[in-house]
Amino acid sequence: MAFDGIVISNLRKELSDKLVGGRLYKIAQPEADELLITIKNAGNNYKLSISANASLPLIYLTETNKPSPLTAPNFCMLLRKHLGNGRITAITQPGLERIISIEVEHLDEMGDLRTKKIVCEFMGKYSNIIFLDGDTILDSIKRVSASMSSVREVLPGRTYFIPDSSNKLNPLETTKDAFISAIASKPMDLIKAIYSSYTGLSPSIAYEMALRAKLDCDIPANCVEEADLEKLYESFDEIMKLVKEGEFSPSVYYEDGEPKDFSSISLSSYKEESHFDSISQLIIAYYAAKDKSSRMRQKSYDLRKIVSNHLERVYRKLDIQEKQLASTQKRDKYRIYGELINTYGYNIKEGSKSFKALNYYTNEEVEIPLDPDLSPREMSVKYFERYNKLKRTFEAESKLIVETKAEALHLESISTALDIAESEEDLADVKMELIDSGYVHSSLKNRKKSKNKPLHYISSDGFDIYIGKNNYQNDELTFKFASNADLWFHAKQMPGSHVILRTEGKSMDQVPDRAFEEAAALAAYYSKGREQKKVEVDYVIKKEVKKPAQAKPGFVVYYTNYSLIAEASTRNLSLVNDN
Repeated sequence: MAFDGIVISNLRKELSDKLVGGRLYKIAQPEADELLITIKNAGNNYKLSISANASLPLIYLTETNKPSPLTAPNFCMLLRKHLGNGRITAITQPGLERIISIEVEHLDEMGDLRTKKIVCEFMGKYSNIIFLDGDTILDSIKRVSASMSSVREVLPGRTYFIPDSSNKLNPLETTKDAFISAIASKPMDLIKAIYSSYTGLSPSIAYEMALRAKLDCDIPANCVEEADLEKLYESFDEIMKLVKEGEFSPSVYYEDGEPKDFSSISLSSYKEESHFDSISQLIIAYYAAKDKSSRMRQKSYDLRKIVSNHLERVYRKLDIQEKQLASTQKRDKYRIYGELINTYGYNIKEGSKSFKALNYYTNEEVEIPLDPDLSPREMSVKYFERYNKLKRTFEAESKLIVETKAEALHLESISTALDIAESEEDLADVKMELIDSGYVHSSLKNRKKSKNKPLHYISSDGFDIYIGKNNYQNDELTFKFASNADLWFHAKQMPGSHVILRTEGKSMDQVPDRAFEEAAALAAYYSKGREQKKVEVDYVIKKEVKKPAQAKPGFVVYYTNYSLIAEASTRNLSLVNDN
């Protein structure tokens, strides 16, 4: 519930600052549950998008137009009739309810000045946009009859009231005693006790309050000491003062590079954040990124399935090969048995089932099993045959295991490329590699050279850092783009991107430590270890990196290198769009 009462308070302030005094120029209804209102104010045009979508109710300023139906819906026509060229006089929010009320002053048919309201409720599946004259409902974008709700009808002619908030308190008007009394009576974990006692608070904000008070979030609220509840009230009051004074800090918070949450109050529970000057810009960017991430997961699903299936088969094959290899560990024992029988065979009595001899390799006495029906020479031949068979198995399985491990490493690197793919072009490159490797069948004969380029960052000290997004890019970056004096980075012993730090001819000693740390952080981030807190990263002068003959794409070797421990991150680095 990132779209909580505090975010809506932030939106109310932004909308008030920009829209109050403005005139409604156009009213459109592009979707059944969405309005797009154009407002002219102080020489500027603003587009206000209001959505009562059950799964994603939102309100924000946008610059994007949406096509509208040829025939406007009845609700849109009603708003145009009453509010066309009307002037916005106030934008309010009752307490911290997830409600925004827009008051519009207009002239009626008689030329008299009248005021009406557009009330926007953002309450999940109960979200609605309601048009009021005083407290009387003129109409709503979603009509709610008694058969649909026993709590409140939303129909023309009915009296409007705010739905019951389950006896929740207004956080902007509470006192310390009321707060402690409300929280201390709840037999539930502290976080839930906070957001279930007050309107407009999300679990993220409640968690932030407990975090600032340094309290255990899992402890039942009715077991918290009064002194700790007073500390909790202090953090609660601190946040409420920011809301009352309009001191908002709209930010998006990330985990593993993906947008996880957003808030208008700074959240200390996240490491990665991106600050926005406008809450509307934040909402647009956040949901665009979420939508992009969701679409990329959907589009990469088939490729991921192919890779995971082949990986499963490869690891199953590797397990069988390693078991067969383990079964050859006693091969030298049979060779020694054969040699000892040849050396001491003259002492073996006919029909013996075993005999003891001194192993001249270890100076220890060994007992050698014999077949009483075979002569010493026949037993010697039998042991040598067993040895040679196991030796051939050992050599064959050793070679196969190297090949199978290389295939597994290759598939793991393709899986990592899918993890860091950010566009359809990235996925197309990965698919082409799967086709070339024989994992995907295709009738494609004339392949076009990919125009997709590696990621390009600028370090804090102005050095260019390039990251390959797949194995083909890795090879191109390392062996065709980078110069011999550039620095090459890679996460140690795990699939990941090749990272090139352009030194512009400078020696390793002339490159600042911060540039090394930032390049290593990128190598860690664009690797299989991006979710780990710390990743060991190897780095070396590029001329030391070699590609073995017949090696799979992206595979290299190096024999002299340095290492450092890095935190997977892209923070403080500027991404350049070269595509």
